[in-house]
Amino acid sequence: MATTNDLKNGMVLKIDGHLWTVIEFQHVKPGKGPAFVRTKMKDVETGKSVDKTFNAGTKVETANVDKRTMQYLYNDGNSYVFMDTATYDQLEVTPEIVGDAKNFMLENQDAIVATNEGRVLFVELPASVELLIAETEPGLQGDRSTGGTKPATLETGHQIQVPLFITSGEKVKVDTRDSSYLGRVKG
Repeated sequence: MATTNDLKNGMVLKIDGHLWTVIEFQHVKPGKGPAFVRTKMKDVETGKSVDKTFNAGTKVETANVDKRTMQYLYNDGNSYVFMDTATYDQLEVTPEIVGDAKNFMLENQDAIVATNEGRVLFVELPASVELLIAETEPGLQGDRSTGGTKPATLETGHQIQVPLFITSGEKVKVDTRDSSYLGRVKG
């Protein structure tokens, strides 16, 4: 148990049987009336965000979330298999929980797997990853109808938009949060 005065970004709370991650919070002390805490929280399972206000000092139940760095091994068709690099225990994670992270995962890559009471909550990748461009059309100079970008397929099979000068076989840096191109990787 903690109070709303102890809230921190990233903290996971258990409210009405659901797990919520604190995205941001603000302590407010108005001129009149009692202080309160305004929070923005995201449901760990559904990803839905809500704004919630608590009176200052209200007790809230914190959830014990275990975040471990694990190595992604392979996809067996039904689930994604991760291995704890410390204990060599393997963990199967369903595609629903892996979500969009699958677009950027390569075999033997590290990822953070969060669990609560033995249940996998989510898979978190670094903010950016380096991947090879598997296939892209050659860019035509002067073709600006697309704003200077063209579609490219990554080695994971995911498609992103890249500048016209990028060619197949090049390594690029990609933002895992919004699939945006961040730049070439010097080789």
